Amino acid sequence: MAQINFGGVMEEVVTREEFPMDKALEVLRNETIAIIGYGVQGPAQALNLRDNGFNVIVGQRKGSKTWDKAVAHGWIPGETLFDIEEAAKQGTIIEFLLSDAGQIALWPTIKPHMTAGKTLYFSHGFGITFKEQTGIVPPADIDVVLAAPKGSGTSVRRLFQQGKGINSSYAVFQDATGKAKDKAIALGIGVGSGYLFETDFKKEVYSDLTGERGTLMGAIAGIFEAQYEVLRSKGHTPSEAFNETVEELTQSLMPLVAENGMDWMYANCSTTAQRGALDWKKKFKAATLPVFKELYESVASGQEAKRTIDTCSQPNYREKLSEELKELRESELWQAGAAVRQLRPEKATVEESMID
Repeated sequence: MAQINFGGVMEEVVTREEFPMDKALEVLRNETIAIIGYGVQGPAQALNLRDNGFNVIVGQRKGSKTWDKAVAHGWIPGETLFDIEEAAKQGTIIEFLLSDAGQIALWPTIKPHMTAGKTLYFSHGFGITFKEQTGIVPPADIDVVLAAPKGSGTSVRRLFQQGKGINSSYAVFQDATGKAKDKAIALGIGVGSGYLFETDFKKEVYSDLTGERGTLMGAIAGIFEAQYEVLRSKGHTPSEAFNETVEELTQSLMPLVAENGMDWMYANCSTTAQRGALDWKKKFKAATLPVFKELYESVASGQEAKRTIDTCSQPNYREKLSEELKELRESELWQAGAAVRQLRPEKATVEESMID
């Protein structure tokens, strides 16, 4: 493992130099990796593993849209594509990549096939961490591991195809064979990770749920709406309000942050922007810090898990979700965004194989 200085804190990470693909292939040489779930992470991880030379099969319900999607991606019925129970039976490593609600529903089907010496793999710690609510309690004689890419399945696949890699965490919940850690790292390398940092299932799910509800999705969406509404209420056009709220951030400033950090982005903006940002940053931190503390406590207490499970298990959940997303999509803010994207000189396209 490599010792890396993260802002004065030394941390051990695994890179492809310490754990090259040849080593990952050797660790998993006698394993059959069964991908259960072909929606978000499933396609990217399955395709990356296959392209890297691992023995991979996919389990899906026959006749479903995801079955047809798997066929379109080159998985062959009866050879590398099976119904869920058959794939779980054949697999020695079961990648359980369904949604959290899907995992709860399917666990009774998968559990009988988790026989001694097999490996149960997750990319999210939810099912295990909140096992009292999910009912996902693995047998004691199997390995239970995690490799969690820090991005969507689309990003996992796209970065792999670009010859890059996505950052991922890894963890071991249960080591029945004495080889669980090597398997977790090998799987993380196999699915396309650039580097891996160690965590545990609880920390992974706590940070993940906080991030999704916070700066990654919930907080940023709320901030977008607040600034856009203020600008519109003061007479700014939709085009101006959207460009100053979203477009400049996503198309200009965030790429600079990704390239060399926030300080570098500040240094490459006007002095007026620098001064204002540095002054108002403190006010925004003071305003949002209590919200983030409340959010983390809600995650740690299990309240967020309970709300997710209760809501997603409702029979009309997908209809309600569709209505909520429709309301978001048809808001003036994101209708303005759609128009702005159409006016970009070059429209980015995403290949069908990457969409999930």
